[in-house]
Amino acid sequence: MAILGGGLAGLNAARLLHRAGVEFQLFEARDRLGGRILTVDATGGPADDGFDLGPSWFWPLMQPAIGKLVEELGLPVFAQSSDGDVVFERMSREPAQRYPGLRQEPQSMRLAGGSGALIRAMAGTVPKERLCLGSRVTSLSLHDDRVQLTIRRLDGGEHRVNADQVVAALPPRILAETMALSPGLPPETSALWRETPTWMAPHAKFFALYDRPFWRDAGYSGTAQSMVGPMPEIHDATTASGEAALFGFLGVSAAERRRLGEAALAEACVAQLVRIFGAEAAAPHATLYKDWAADPYTAAASDLNASGHPEFAASWVEGPWADWLLLAGSETSPSEAGYLAGAVEASAKAVAEVKRRLRTEETLR
Repeated sequence: MAILGGGLAGLNAARLLHRAGVEFQLFEARDRLGGRILTVDATGGPADDGFDLGPSWFWPLMQPAIGKLVEELGLPVFAQSSDGDVVFERMSREPAQRYPGLRQEPQSMRLAGGSGALIRAMAGTVPKERLCLGSRVTSLSLHDDRVQLTIRRLDGGEHRVNADQVVAALPPRILAETMALSPGLPPETSALWRETPTWMAPHAKFFALYDRPFWRDAGYSGTAQSMVGPMPEIHDATTASGEAALFGFLGVSAAERRRLGEAALAEACVAQLVRIFGAEAAAPHATLYKDWAADPYTAAASDLNASGHPEFAASWVEGPWADWLLLAGSETSPSEAGYLAGAVEASAKAVAEVKRRLRTEETLR
């Protein structure tokens, strides 16, 4: 049994298979686990308590699958800070407007220590020797009673392994653009994979880190929306331990971000924070920037322009691979596609099908 991808979906599949006594190996192309979940400190290095360059929120009342998982793992959570006024920037020639904030319904929650806490807890539920980092699967070849995987290591070396089933916990576009399948997919399946947007792939996040959350003292929630930019959406990113920060999503296209460069974007983002929250925002002690469109393990070439939300498909694999390959990335979830909850749901669904297939094989022997 092989799992492709060591993000939340891949690790949840590994956890559930291990619990069921099914042997597996998980292959992750990066030198770290987590995929689009990435929690870092002020220097940008991995952290046990830091800032989420990827997803940071979940809604347990709306998304019971991830709420149940977080509870099962015993992970502490806290509510996203939203008390205080919100700010709207409508035009560059007008000052930002301040309005009383509204209570969040439903309340968005965050994990103490950042979303990386979820990855660390999940990884701790499976044997370390089953997790193969720096191992990118470049091709799948179907033989009579097995699938042969070609694995390329970070040092450039290659080797091959066999599996009786493959769970691909990756975005469909990444699979379509980076992995060769022999025999090939039916045109309809290939088109479905290529047309499915990868959640977060076109986006970038900017963080400004401060010695204290001064905006709270001034009665601001840290939430702002802007038609001026460069960040159309800004939020309080202060950690559970009190490390103060504001973050925003960049509203600049991937191509324009590449042209401008990180330094110019950071300067423009800090200037926007000053316009909205005042002079104290001018002096962050550190800034962080993550452009997911520049991450080859997240963004396919066709992901560089925003193209909507992943949509439900009745079947993700047809043709000769239908009995051998299952897709379990968040984008393939029947609900919550693209979100953390979608990764949990899609991977659980895939594992249930793997277990059904294994029971059928046992019956036929």
